[in-house]
Amino acid sequence: MWKFERPLWSRVGAASLVLALGLAGCGSGNGGSGGAAPSGSASADNVTGTVTVLAAASLTEVFNSLGKTFEGAHPGVKVTFSYGGSSTLAQQIVNGAPADVFAAASPATMKTVTDAGLAAGTPSVFVRNQLVIAVPPDNPKHIAVLADLTKPGVKVALCAEAVPCGAAAKTALSAAGVSLTPVTLEQDVKAALSKVELGEVDAALVYRTDAKSDSGKVTGVEFPESAKAINDYPIAALKNAPNATGAAAFVAFIKSAPAQTALSRAGFQSP
Repeated sequence: MWKFERPLWSRVGAASLVLALGLAGCGSGNGGSGGAAPSGSASADNVTGTVTVLAAASLTEVFNSLGKTFEGAHPGVKVTFSYGGSSTLAQQIVNGAPADVFAAASPATMKTVTDAGLAAGTPSVFVRNQLVIAVPPDNPKHIAVLADLTKPGVKVALCAEAVPCGAAAKTALSAAGVSLTPVTLEQDVKAALSKVELGEVDAALVYRTDAKSDSGKVTGVEFPESAKAINDYPIAALKNAPNATGAAAFVAFIKSAPAQTALSRAGFQSP
């Protein structure tokens, strides 16, 4: 069992990322957008307006920070985020919700969008994530392994199976040979985590990154079966993006080395 450190990155790290992106945006005389830009994408210098990003709830803290950095590198540009369960967001896109970028917590939820022909090009995996057991800081139920979640009187929150964190939890529990009945099934990982914060449950299976971002309010307990339920996170610009140039630039930015460093510091794994 271990506790996470709260800061995603230092003030110096954030400044370095802004500087790196600013230099990338300057580029050569043709206004190139930097080395991570996809083939055929517009110059970073041409990015204007609002970039609307639908993203998995587990990306909330780091994407909020990266959004500010992206805005700093492109004066006048505004990045707006809508977070939630990936399956819900995917269905919103299929139903016509206007958005420029989709960042999902699993290939299965991204497939909902690609099967509908709504991704501009092939989505790419930009990070990976795995589960921990979130418990109160003092871990009063002494939970150390998945089997402890079945002890009498232990209340557990899980994500719904249709949500990537729920599908991962099912895989991990199956790998451990553990069967349990949660007291609640939540529609995204943040909702499951909040049940622990509020004292409504004794434990929840959440992503490592969520427990890390909530250090001080919860403790993350590692368990070996999480290695069998690692989620890949794909990202894609959307075909009907209101701001296609901004969408391409944001996706390129998320895959760039400076953004990948920030994601790593937030606890995500490289793909």
